[in-house]
Amino acid sequence: MQAHQHGVERTFIPRKTSRVDPDGQMARKSAVPPSYYGEPHKFDPTFRGPVHKRGCTDVLCCVIFVIVILGYITLGAVAWMHGDPRKVVYPTDSYGQFCGQQGTPNANKAILFYFNILHCANPAVLINLQCPTTQLCVSKCPDRFATYLDMQYNYSRNRSYWEYYRQFCKPGFDNPKKSVAQVLRDEDCPSMLVPSRPFLQRCFPDFITRNGTLTVANKTDFKDGLGKTRSVVDLRDAANGIASLLDAKEVGTKIFEDYASSWYWILIGLVITMVISLLFILLLRFTAGVLLWCVIFGVIAAVGYGIWHCYWEYVALRGKPNADVTISDIGFQTDFRVYLQLSQTWLIFMISLAVIEAVIIMMLIFLRRRVRIAIALLKEGSKAVSYIMSTLFYPIITFLLLALCIAYWAVTAIFLASSGDAVYKVMSTQPNCKYTNITCNPETFGQSNVSRVCPGSQCTFAFYGGESVYHRYIFVLQLCNLLVFLWLVNFVIALGQCTLAGAFASYYWALKKPADIPACPLAASFGRAIRYHTGSLAFGALILSIVQFFRIVLEYLDHKLKGAHNAFARFLLCCLKCCFWCLERFIKFMNRNAYIMIAIYGRNFCASARDAFFLLMRNVVRVAVLDKVTDFLLFLGKLLISGSVGVLAFFFFTRKIPVIQEEVPSLNYYWVPLLTVIFGSYLVAHGFFNVYAMCVDTLFLCFLVDLEKNDGSAARPYFMSSTLRAILNKKNHRRAPEKKRARAGRRK
Repeated sequence: MQAHQHGVERTFIPRKTSRVDPDGQMARKSAVPPSYYGEPHKFDPTFRGPVHKRGCTDVLCCVIFVIVILGYITLGAVAWMHGDPRKVVYPTDSYGQFCGQQGTPNANKAILFYFNILHCANPAVLINLQCPTTQLCVSKCPDRFATYLDMQYNYSRNRSYWEYYRQFCKPGFDNPKKSVAQVLRDEDCPSMLVPSRPFLQRCFPDFITRNGTLTVANKTDFKDGLGKTRSVVDLRDAANGIASLLDAKEVGTKIFEDYASSWYWILIGLVITMVISLLFILLLRFTAGVLLWCVIFGVIAAVGYGIWHCYWEYVALRGKPNADVTISDIGFQTDFRVYLQLSQTWLIFMISLAVIEAVIIMMLIFLRRRVRIAIALLKEGSKAVSYIMSTLFYPIITFLLLALCIAYWAVTAIFLASSGDAVYKVMSTQPNCKYTNITCNPETFGQSNVSRVCPGSQCTFAFYGGESVYHRYIFVLQLCNLLVFLWLVNFVIALGQCTLAGAFASYYWALKKPADIPACPLAASFGRAIRYHTGSLAFGALILSIVQFFRIVLEYLDHKLKGAHNAFARFLLCCLKCCFWCLERFIKFMNRNAYIMIAIYGRNFCASARDAFFLLMRNVVRVAVLDKVTDFLLFLGKLLISGSVGVLAFFFFTRKIPVIQEEVPSLNYYWVPLLTVIFGSYLVAHGFFNVYAMCVDTLFLCFLVDLEKNDGSAARPYFMSSTLRAILNKKNHRRAPEKKRARAGRRK
């Protein structure tokens, strides 16, 4: 059999008969509809949708992907064996012991206490256990001001002073008569106690602001145990930002209470968002054109009003004194209102707006057919979603898979970070100590000469690590963990895009809709993507992941170089970030269209990406128009839905709906559930509209292929809707009358 396409004769061998066509003739259905774009694959006019009989693609990448997943599981297992998340969750004292760890002497001591918090520079130092002072696990924080000198003075009269003070001394120390100098030298006890309360399982000064004055236990100064009187401000400087963090904890408690009392109504708001999003998508077949044309003419009217207003201002100022001065005469002025007093300014505004108006009108005149095509495809997308409703719930599967990837990555990262043994380093209060940050042994530190060279230095626990090969390459393993995580996330997204594309392509290539739409198109498409194209999806995801990985590295370098004064390095880094951002956007766009071609034709990633790229380049104006029209309508829909649900939530939580005032829960901050509903509504609408956008993109590529492959003849009919055919002046021709008579004669 021979078939002609664009003047090129192509040969194909169709599969044997399968069904009867509308004219009573046996229709031949190809098992492997060849690609129109590849030379080894010949044109098949019996193409009726996504290829069902296909082979595996990018097998090598599939094998590598499976091996990487197995290696990732192994990495997680190794990290699980060596790591201990308690090292991250629980604070650790100066001896590397966990505070609150069961089965140890610290089982009932879950809070970390700092001997001299004045040695700590900021909260980051405290939380990272890098404060150059002894750290001890205690059962509770001090609740009063006290010094070791005061304790010794009162001990002879009342031994209870020592019983209270000793719980903040090193375990086993029981010599209250030991001189202060020796106690401070050996770090047996703190020189002072400050009223504190636990935060992040650490004792921080109990700051309270009274009448604008910062106090601790109603005092503005205290004794430091060294014969000096210090201000509470010194404590604030040592624990900079802790007061605000403590206030944030109180606010967080109230926010949790608000969520506990309003979660039911938040869920109701999100369900309302789901219903409205679904209705919006289904109604786009009737409202897409109206919305778009209203906005276009609204923009034209707004620009026209701007031209009129500029002309009115120009005429009003033209005869006034000092209004005819040119902008170049007055030069640069910081007060821009000066320019508004010049007639030339309004003339420039008027000319600029007139040019913009002319460009918009000219584009509208020359692109009106393409705008109509875009609107028709949007309406067709709404119909496709209404026929394959299950696609709207596929994002739930994507969300669950992404949640699994994120959870595994986070757990692996925590176990890797907590791998190793306790490492101790010298911490000194003297800035010029040459032993600072040198690894030390706490058991032999007292016999070394470090304490003599750097008085007051301590051998303090720093972090967990080791000298083995595994510990030396933990940072590299963290990078591998990040790269594989990005690969898996992008693969899950690619799987979703390919699955949806296959389902919606089944809709487009059904000649009679919805009768010819196959059963369970979403499940069938998902099965094809997993069974045949795991390698291709992994290949595209890997390319995108590598680019994203380099972007993260550049962001990290940019963060490190923020304090640098090398302008050229910052400029170069900024250029690289911009280039990689553009590259990532381009790869995402190409991957998305490549997955659509994979879902339809079943070819490998590179061939599909090439086919999609050249197909889009041959229709670049249509692509630009459809992309902008779709983005605008979907953004308008997200804004409309989240805004309307947000307004409804505002009136509800502020008790401004009389009918249900009694049902509103009592809240500390009404904006907590309100913002949650608005943000959640936007995410829900975004999930629904992502499916719709994938539908429109798939139908668009199918539409372009349909235009290039078919000519409307009986052998090669157009699969596009009658609306699109009418816009393009295309028709599907019936069989010639003489052929019908011949067939009728043969039947007789």
